[in-house]
Amino acid sequence: MTAAGRPQNHGLSIGAVLAQLRGDFPDVTISKIRFLEAEGLVTPGRTPSGYRQFAAADVERLRFVLAAQRDHYLPLKVIKEQLDAVDSGAEPTAALPRPPRRLVPIDAPAENVGLPVADDFAVGKELRLTQEELLEQAGIDAAALAELQQYGLVRSGPAGFFDPDAVLVARTVKAMTEFGIEPRHLRAFRAAADREVGLLEQIVTPVYRHRDPEAKSRADEVVREVAALSVTLHTLLVKAGIRGVTGC
Repeated sequence: MTAAGRPQNHGLSIGAVLAQLRGDFPDVTISKIRFLEAEGLVTPGRTPSGYRQFAAADVERLRFVLAAQRDHYLPLKVIKEQLDAVDSGAEPTAALPRPPRRLVPIDAPAENVGLPVADDFAVGKELRLTQEELLEQAGIDAAALAELQQYGLVRSGPAGFFDPDAVLVARTVKAMTEFGIEPRHLRAFRAAADREVGLLEQIVTPVYRHRDPEAKSRADEVVREVAALSVTLHTLLVKAGIRGVTGC
């Protein structure tokens, strides 16, 4: 046990939490879970290497938050107030079921909350989606997909199949269109991502060329670590820019 009371190296990864929640909340994504973490609604622990570890109590809090949003249309601020009240021993509003208490202390470094870690970039079992499956899961039509492909935001493989990340990209772009942002406005995101991938290739290609049997594993680890750092840097730069726009 750690000093905080959480067993070391025991807990659920963010992917495992997503799998548990998807049955009741089909639209939930890893990005959504990260966002709720960033907003302080759930605070998973971290391993010494920075990997997220969600306890059962964390999963129940996520269920409460998602249900309160879906069934009661409550803003996150109100939901957080409910959770904070119960954590402090107060009684919740009668209109809502009693939210779960935080059973584990906050032990995640504040500077890491909501930001990706290397395991988020680990390659899992390869899944291939047809265009019809992509359209159904993303909630878009063929015309919208064609536009995403036109601007390079979604790409199919050589055989015409899509990977699961294409679904998340399509959903994210769809959500952004509600704010008047169209796919054509997002070409800069695609270009920036391609430049970051190109930089990663320059770093790891020499390692992949080594004859050492462990070279590929080391290169894969470097890719995951640098990818996580690059996304973290991008996130922090955008946050800093937003503060400059809003004057906060």
